[in-house]
Amino acid sequence: MSAKLVTPHGGKLKPLLVSKDLIKSETERAKSLPRVTLNSRETSDLIMLAMGAFSPLDGFMRESDYRTVVSDMLMNDGTLWPIPITLSVSQDQAKNLKTGSEIALFDQDSGAIMGTMTVEDKYSYDKKKEALNVYRTDDSAHPGVAKVYEQKDVYLGGPVKVFSEGHYPQEYGDYYARPEETRAIFEERGWHIVAGFQTRNPIHRSHEYVTKIALEVSDGILIHPLVGKLKADDIPADIRMKCYQVLLDNYYPKENVVLKVYPMEMRYGGPREAVLHAIFRQNFGCSHLIIGRDHAGVGNYYGPFDAQKIFEEISQDKLQIKPLNIDWTFWCYKCDGMASMKTCPHGKEDRLLISGTRQREMLAAGEMPPKEFSRPEVVQILMDYYKSLKK
Repeated sequence: MSAKLVTPHGGKLKPLLVSKDLIKSETERAKSLPRVTLNSRETSDLIMLAMGAFSPLDGFMRESDYRTVVSDMLMNDGTLWPIPITLSVSQDQAKNLKTGSEIALFDQDSGAIMGTMTVEDKYSYDKKKEALNVYRTDDSAHPGVAKVYEQKDVYLGGPVKVFSEGHYPQEYGDYYARPEETRAIFEERGWHIVAGFQTRNPIHRSHEYVTKIALEVSDGILIHPLVGKLKADDIPADIRMKCYQVLLDNYYPKENVVLKVYPMEMRYGGPREAVLHAIFRQNFGCSHLIIGRDHAGVGNYYGPFDAQKIFEEISQDKLQIKPLNIDWTFWCYKCDGMASMKTCPHGKEDRLLISGTRQREMLAAGEMPPKEFSRPEVVQILMDYYKSLKK
Protein backbone atom coordinates (compact mmCIF):
# COMPACT_ATOMS: atom_id res chain seq x y z
CA MET A 1 0.00 0.00 0.00
CA SER A 2 1.50 3.31 -1.08
CA ALA A 3 1.91 5.98 1.58
CA LYS A 4 0.07 9.24 1.03
CA LEU A 5 2.97 11.63 0.98
CA VAL A 6 2.55 15.37 0.54
CA THR A 7 2.72 16.45 -3.10
CA PRO A 8 5.83 18.32 -4.25
CA HIS A 9 5.73 22.11 -4.09
CA GLY A 10 4.02 23.36 -7.22
CA GLY A 11 2.46 19.96 -7.95
CA LYS A 12 5.28 17.77 -9.26
CA LEU A 13 9.01 17.23 -8.98
CA LYS A 14 11.06 18.95 -11.66
CA PRO A 15 14.60 17.48 -11.64
CA LEU A 16 16.84 19.19 -14.18
CA LEU A 17 19.72 16.72 -14.40
CA VAL A 18 20.35 15.64 -17.99
CA SER A 19 19.99 11.89 -18.56
CA LYS A 20 23.26 9.91 -18.45
CA ASP A 21 23.17 9.00 -22.14
CA LEU A 22 23.12 12.70 -23.11
CA ILE A 23 25.68 14.10 -20.68
CA LYS A 24 28.74 13.42 -22.88
CA SER A 25 27.30 15.00 -26.03
CA GLU A 26 25.77 17.94 -24.12
CA THR A 27 29.08 18.58 -22.35
CA GLU A 28 30.97 18.58 -25.67
CA ARG A 29 28.45 21.01 -27.16
CA ALA A 30 28.71 23.28 -24.10
CA LYS A 31 32.46 23.74 -24.62
CA SER A 32 31.77 26.01 -27.60
CA LEU A 33 29.32 28.25 -25.71
CA PRO A 34 30.10 31.52 -23.91
CA ARG A 35 31.45 30.71 -20.46
CA VAL A 36 29.93 31.95 -17.18
CA THR A 37 31.64 31.04 -13.91
CA LEU A 38 29.45 30.28 -10.90
CA ASN A 39 30.38 31.18 -7.34
CA SER A 40 30.01 28.49 -4.68
CA ARG A 41 26.45 29.45 -3.78
CA GLU A 42 25.33 29.52 -7.41
CA THR A 43 26.86 26.08 -7.95
CA SER A 44 25.08 24.66 -4.90
CA ASP A 45 21.79 26.19 -6.07
CA LEU A 46 22.32 24.65 -9.51
CA ILE A 47 22.76 21.22 -7.90
CA MET A 48 19.59 21.73 -5.85
CA LEU A 49 17.82 22.53 -9.14
CA ALA A 50 19.38 19.44 -10.73
CA MET A 51 18.08 17.04 -8.09
CA GLY A 52 14.59 18.56 -8.10
CA ALA A 53 14.91 19.97 -4.58
CA PHE A 54 13.99 23.44 -5.85
CA SER A 55 10.87 22.29 -7.73
CA PRO A 56 8.98 23.92 -9.37
CA LEU A 57 11.85 26.20 -10.50
CA ASP A 58 13.28 25.44 -13.94
CA GLY A 59 16.40 27.57 -13.61
CA PHE A 60 17.71 30.87 -12.32
CA MET A 61 15.00 33.48 -11.74
CA ARG A 62 13.78 35.90 -14.39
CA GLU A 63 13.18 39.49 -13.36
CA SER A 64 9.39 39.17 -12.90
CA ASP A 65 9.85 36.32 -10.40
CA TYR A 66 12.85 37.93 -8.72
CA ARG A 67 11.01 41.19 -7.98
CA THR A 68 7.96 39.55 -6.40
CA VAL A 69 10.05 37.01 -4.45
CA VAL A 70 12.12 39.81 -2.91
CA SER A 71 9.10 41.96 -2.06
CA ASP A 72 6.36 39.42 -1.28
CA MET A 73 7.89 35.90 -1.07
CA LEU A 74 5.82 34.98 -4.13
CA MET A 75 6.75 34.15 -7.69
CA ASN A 76 4.95 35.97 -10.49
CA ASP A 77 2.35 33.19 -10.76
CA GLY A 78 1.60 33.30 -7.02
CA THR A 79 3.76 30.30 -6.01
CA LEU A 80 5.34 30.76 -2.59
CA TRP A 81 9.11 31.24 -2.76
CA PRO A 82 11.04 33.15 -0.06
CA ILE A 83 14.62 33.62 -1.34
CA PRO A 84 15.74 34.54 -4.88
CA ILE A 85 17.69 31.86 -6.75
CA THR A 86 19.93 33.94 -8.98
CA LEU A 87 22.99 33.99 -11.24
CA SER A 88 25.07 37.17 -11.48
CA VAL A 89 27.50 38.39 -14.14
CA SER A 90 29.38 41.63 -14.75
CA GLN A 91 27.87 44.39 -16.85
CA ASP A 92 30.50 43.83 -19.54
CA GLN A 93 29.74 40.13 -19.71
CA ALA A 94 26.00 40.79 -19.82
CA LYS A 95 26.43 43.16 -22.78
CA ASN A 96 28.03 40.37 -24.79
CA LEU A 97 25.21 37.89 -24.15
CA LYS A 98 22.11 38.03 -26.33
CA THR A 99 18.66 37.15 -25.02
CA GLY A 100 17.81 33.70 -26.36
CA SER A 101 21.45 32.62 -26.50
CA GLU A 102 22.87 29.71 -24.53
CA ILE A 103 25.74 29.82 -22.05
CA ALA A 104 27.92 27.18 -20.36
CA LEU A 105 28.00 27.18 -16.56
CA PHE A 106 31.38 26.45 -14.93
CA ASP A 107 32.13 25.89 -11.25
CA GLN A 108 34.76 28.34 -9.98
CA ASP A 109 36.38 25.86 -7.58
CA SER A 110 36.71 22.74 -9.73
CA GLY A 111 36.66 24.37 -13.16
CA ALA A 112 34.14 21.73 -14.29
CA ILE A 113 31.28 22.34 -16.71
CA MET A 114 28.15 22.03 -14.56
CA GLY A 115 25.49 22.65 -17.20
CA THR A 116 24.00 25.16 -19.63
CA MET A 117 21.41 27.91 -19.44
CA THR A 118 19.29 29.66 -22.04
CA VAL A 119 19.46 33.40 -21.32
CA GLU A 120 15.85 34.60 -21.29
CA ASP A 121 16.39 37.67 -19.15
CA LYS A 122 19.09 40.18 -18.16
CA TYR A 123 18.39 42.70 -15.42
CA SER A 124 19.99 44.95 -12.84
CA TYR A 125 18.99 44.82 -9.20
CA ASP A 126 19.37 46.69 -5.91
CA LYS A 127 21.70 44.75 -3.60
CA LYS A 128 20.72 46.70 -0.50
CA LYS A 129 17.01 46.21 -1.14
CA GLU A 130 17.51 42.47 -1.63
CA ALA A 131 19.51 42.28 1.60
CA LEU A 132 16.96 44.24 3.64
CA ASN A 133 13.96 42.28 2.35
CA VAL A 134 15.46 38.80 2.41
CA TYR A 135 17.82 39.01 5.40
CA ARG A 136 16.12 41.83 7.35
CA THR A 137 19.45 43.66 7.53
CA ASP A 138 21.91 45.40 5.22
CA ASP A 139 24.83 44.75 7.57
CA SER A 140 27.75 43.36 5.58
CA ALA A 141 28.86 41.42 8.69
CA HIS A 142 25.90 39.09 8.06
CA PRO A 143 27.33 36.22 5.93
CA GLY A 144 24.28 36.04 3.65
CA VAL A 145 24.29 39.80 3.07
CA ALA A 146 28.04 39.76 2.43
CA LYS A 147 27.47 37.17 -0.30
CA VAL A 148 24.88 39.42 -1.98
CA TYR A 149 27.25 42.41 -1.88
CA GLU A 150 30.04 40.30 -3.42
CA GLN A 151 27.89 39.41 -6.44
CA LYS A 152 28.28 40.99 -9.84
CA ASP A 153 25.84 43.67 -10.97
CA VAL A 154 23.55 41.94 -13.50
CA TYR A 155 21.34 38.89 -13.02
CA LEU A 156 20.74 36.37 -15.80
CA GLY A 157 17.50 34.39 -15.77
CA GLY A 158 16.45 31.32 -17.70
CA PRO A 159 16.04 27.54 -17.74
CA VAL A 160 19.00 25.25 -17.09
CA LYS A 161 20.20 21.81 -18.08
CA VAL A 162 22.51 20.31 -15.46
CA PHE A 163 25.27 17.78 -16.23
CA SER A 164 26.79 17.25 -12.79
CA GLU A 165 25.99 17.19 -9.08
CA GLY A 166 29.61 17.90 -8.28
CA HIS A 167 31.49 15.77 -5.76
CA TYR A 168 28.48 15.09 -3.54
CA PRO A 169 27.21 11.73 -4.90
CA GLN A 170 30.70 10.22 -4.79
CA GLU A 171 31.75 11.76 -1.48
CA TYR A 172 28.58 10.93 0.45
CA GLY A 173 27.51 7.71 -1.26
CA ASP A 174 24.28 6.32 0.21
CA TYR A 175 23.88 9.40 2.41
CA TYR A 176 23.24 11.46 -0.75
CA ALA A 177 19.62 11.21 -1.89
CA ARG A 178 17.43 13.14 -4.30
CA PRO A 179 13.77 13.95 -3.55
CA GLU A 180 12.45 11.07 -5.65
CA GLU A 181 14.72 8.71 -3.68
CA THR A 182 13.68 9.84 -0.20
CA ARG A 183 10.06 9.68 -1.30
CA ALA A 184 10.59 6.09 -2.42
CA ILE A 185 12.10 5.24 0.99
CA PHE A 186 9.16 6.78 2.85
CA GLU A 187 6.62 5.02 0.62
CA GLU A 188 8.39 1.69 1.06
CA ARG A 189 8.21 2.12 4.83
CA GLY A 190 4.56 3.16 4.71
CA TRP A 191 5.25 6.61 6.17
CA HIS A 192 3.04 9.60 5.41
CA ILE A 193 3.65 11.81 8.46
CA VAL A 194 7.35 12.56 8.10
CA ALA A 195 9.18 15.25 10.09
CA GLY A 196 12.30 16.79 8.60
CA PHE A 197 15.12 18.00 10.84
CA GLN A 198 17.43 20.69 9.45
CA THR A 199 20.92 20.82 10.93
CA ARG A 200 24.31 22.31 10.17
CA ASN A 201 25.83 21.33 13.55
CA PRO A 202 26.56 18.12 15.43
CA ILE A 203 23.42 16.97 17.25
CA HIS A 204 23.57 17.53 21.00
CA ARG A 205 21.04 16.45 23.63
CA SER A 206 18.61 19.32 22.98
CA HIS A 207 18.53 18.51 19.25
CA GLU A 208 18.10 14.82 20.07
CA TYR A 209 15.21 15.65 22.39
CA VAL A 210 13.54 17.78 19.71
CA THR A 211 13.77 15.01 17.11
CA LYS A 212 12.38 12.48 19.55
CA ILE A 213 9.41 14.73 20.30
CA ALA A 214 8.83 14.70 16.53
CA LEU A 215 9.15 10.91 16.46
CA GLU A 216 6.33 10.62 18.98
CA VAL A 217 3.90 12.28 16.57
CA SER A 218 5.30 11.05 13.22
CA ASP A 219 5.72 7.82 11.30
CA GLY A 220 9.38 8.66 10.97
CA ILE A 221 11.91 11.48 10.72
CA LEU A 222 14.39 12.61 8.09
CA ILE A 223 17.58 13.90 9.68
CA HIS A 224 18.76 16.09 6.84
CA PRO A 225 22.08 17.87 7.41
CA LEU A 226 23.41 20.51 5.07
CA VAL A 227 26.78 19.61 3.57
CA GLY A 228 27.29 22.65 1.35
CA LYS A 229 29.54 25.57 2.25
CA LEU A 230 29.35 26.97 5.80
CA LYS A 231 31.07 29.65 7.84
CA ALA A 232 34.76 29.07 8.51
CA ASP A 233 34.20 28.24 12.22
CA ASP A 234 31.44 25.66 11.62
CA ILE A 235 32.24 21.96 12.07
CA PRO A 236 33.24 20.33 8.73
CA ALA A 237 30.72 17.98 7.13
CA ASP A 238 32.85 14.83 7.38
CA ILE A 239 33.19 15.26 11.15
CA ARG A 240 29.50 15.99 11.53
CA MET A 241 28.58 12.85 9.56
CA LYS A 242 30.56 10.73 12.04
CA CYS A 243 28.69 12.44 14.88
CA TYR A 244 25.27 11.83 13.28
CA GLN A 245 25.98 8.19 12.55
CA VAL A 246 27.31 7.31 16.00
CA LEU A 247 24.25 8.95 17.53
CA LEU A 248 21.86 7.03 15.28
CA ASP A 249 23.71 3.77 15.95
CA ASN A 250 23.38 4.13 19.71
CA TYR A 251 20.35 6.25 20.55
CA TYR A 252 17.69 6.05 17.79
CA PRO A 253 15.39 3.29 16.51
CA LYS A 254 16.78 2.50 13.06
CA GLU A 255 13.37 1.68 11.55
CA ASN A 256 12.04 5.17 12.28
CA VAL A 257 14.91 7.38 11.15
CA VAL A 258 16.46 8.19 7.77
CA LEU A 259 19.75 10.11 7.53
CA LYS A 260 20.46 11.83 4.20
CA VAL A 261 22.40 14.94 3.19
CA TYR A 262 21.70 17.82 0.83
CA PRO A 263 24.20 20.09 -0.97
CA MET A 264 22.88 23.63 -0.44
CA GLU A 265 25.12 26.41 0.80
CA MET A 266 23.93 27.97 4.05
CA ARG A 267 22.63 31.53 3.73
CA TYR A 268 21.94 32.12 7.46
CA GLY A 269 18.72 33.80 6.37
CA GLY A 270 16.65 33.16 9.49
CA PRO A 271 12.86 33.28 8.87
CA ARG A 272 12.96 33.33 5.07
CA GLU A 273 15.51 30.54 4.95
CA ALA A 274 13.25 28.52 7.27
CA VAL A 275 10.51 28.79 4.63
CA LEU A 276 12.94 27.69 1.92
CA HIS A 277 13.93 24.74 4.13
CA ALA A 278 10.26 23.83 4.43
CA ILE A 279 9.62 24.05 0.69
CA PHE A 280 12.39 21.72 -0.34
CA ARG A 281 11.66 19.33 2.55
CA GLN A 282 8.14 19.09 1.10
CA ASN A 283 9.80 18.14 -2.19
CA PHE A 284 11.76 15.45 -0.34
CA GLY A 285 8.45 14.08 1.00
CA CYS A 286 8.25 15.57 4.49
CA SER A 287 4.86 16.59 5.88
CA HIS A 288 6.41 18.62 8.72
CA LEU A 289 9.60 20.56 9.40
CA ILE A 290 10.93 20.87 12.95
CA ILE A 291 11.41 24.55 13.75
CA GLY A 292 13.22 25.20 17.00
CA ARG A 293 15.02 28.14 18.50
CA ASP A 294 16.88 30.46 16.06
CA HIS A 295 16.32 28.27 13.00
CA ALA A 296 18.82 29.21 10.25
CA GLY A 297 19.93 32.22 12.25
CA VAL A 298 23.30 33.78 12.86
CA GLY A 299 24.43 36.26 15.50
CA ASN A 300 21.62 38.42 16.87
CA TYR A 301 19.96 39.36 13.60
CA TYR A 302 16.72 37.47 14.34
CA GLY A 303 14.54 36.86 17.37
CA PRO A 304 14.79 33.31 18.77
CA PHE A 305 11.40 32.32 17.35
CA ASP A 306 11.06 34.58 14.29
CA ALA A 307 11.41 31.48 12.09
CA GLN A 308 8.27 30.05 13.70
CA LYS A 309 6.31 33.31 13.43
CA ILE A 310 6.87 33.69 9.67
CA PHE A 311 4.77 30.58 8.96
CA GLU A 312 1.79 32.32 10.59
CA GLU A 313 2.00 34.94 7.82
CA ILE A 314 1.74 32.37 5.01
CA SER A 315 -1.68 31.44 3.62
CA GLN A 316 -2.47 27.76 4.22
CA ASP A 317 -3.05 27.16 0.52
CA LYS A 318 0.53 28.21 -0.30
CA LEU A 319 2.38 25.41 1.47
CA GLN A 320 1.45 21.82 2.29
CA ILE A 321 4.28 21.09 4.71
CA LYS A 322 3.63 22.38 8.23
CA PRO A 323 6.02 23.66 10.89
CA LEU A 324 6.42 21.53 14.00
CA ASN A 325 7.27 24.27 16.48
CA ILE A 326 9.38 23.27 19.47
CA ASP A 327 10.28 25.57 22.37
CA TRP A 328 13.75 26.13 23.78
CA THR A 329 14.98 22.79 25.17
CA PHE A 330 17.66 21.93 27.76
CA TRP A 331 18.63 19.59 30.59
CA CYS A 332 17.02 20.51 33.92
CA TYR A 333 18.75 19.23 37.03
CA LYS A 334 15.59 19.52 39.15
CA CYS A 335 13.44 17.76 36.54
CA ASP A 336 16.34 15.29 36.20
CA GLY A 337 15.90 15.12 32.45
CA MET A 338 15.42 16.95 29.19
CA ALA A 339 12.73 19.63 29.27
CA SER A 340 11.56 22.78 27.50
CA MET A 341 10.32 26.21 28.48
CA LYS A 342 6.79 24.82 28.13
CA THR A 343 7.33 21.84 30.43
CA CYS A 344 9.87 22.99 33.03
CA PRO A 345 8.82 25.24 35.96
CA HIS A 346 12.36 25.79 37.28
CA GLY A 347 14.78 28.69 36.95
CA LYS A 348 17.90 29.34 34.91
CA GLU A 349 20.10 28.21 37.77
CA ASP A 350 18.67 24.68 37.43
CA ARG A 351 19.18 24.44 33.67
CA LEU A 352 22.23 23.41 31.68
CA LEU A 353 22.62 25.93 28.86
CA ILE A 354 25.82 25.85 26.81
CA SER A 355 26.11 28.11 23.78
CA GLY A 356 27.72 26.92 20.58
CA THR A 357 30.58 29.34 21.21
CA ARG A 358 31.11 28.02 24.73
CA GLN A 359 31.02 24.42 23.48
CA ARG A 360 33.71 25.17 20.88
CA GLU A 361 35.84 26.83 23.58
CA MET A 362 35.50 23.78 25.85
CA LEU A 363 36.35 21.32 23.09
CA ALA A 364 39.30 23.39 21.88
CA ALA A 365 40.63 23.40 25.45
CA GLY A 366 40.24 19.63 25.72
CA GLU A 367 37.43 20.03 28.25
CA MET A 368 34.60 17.50 27.84
CA PRO A 369 31.08 19.02 27.93
CA PRO A 370 28.86 17.24 30.45
CA LYS A 371 26.91 14.15 29.34
CA GLU A 372 23.69 16.04 30.01
CA PHE A 373 24.62 18.39 27.17
CA SER A 374 26.00 15.97 24.58
CA ARG A 375 26.38 12.22 24.23
CA PRO A 376 29.93 11.08 25.11
CA GLU A 377 30.37 9.27 21.75
CA VAL A 378 29.69 12.54 19.92
CA VAL A 379 31.91 14.57 22.25
CA GLN A 380 34.83 12.19 21.70
CA ILE A 381 34.63 12.64 17.92
CA LEU A 382 34.58 16.42 18.35
CA MET A 383 37.44 16.42 20.86
CA ASP A 384 39.56 14.34 18.48
CA TYR A 385 38.78 16.83 15.70
CA TYR A 386 39.79 19.84 17.79
CA LYS A 387 42.98 18.08 18.92
CA SER A 388 43.84 17.48 15.24
CA LEU A 389 43.69 21.22 14.56
CA LYS A 390 46.54 21.81 17.00
CA LYS A 391 48.94 19.39 15.30
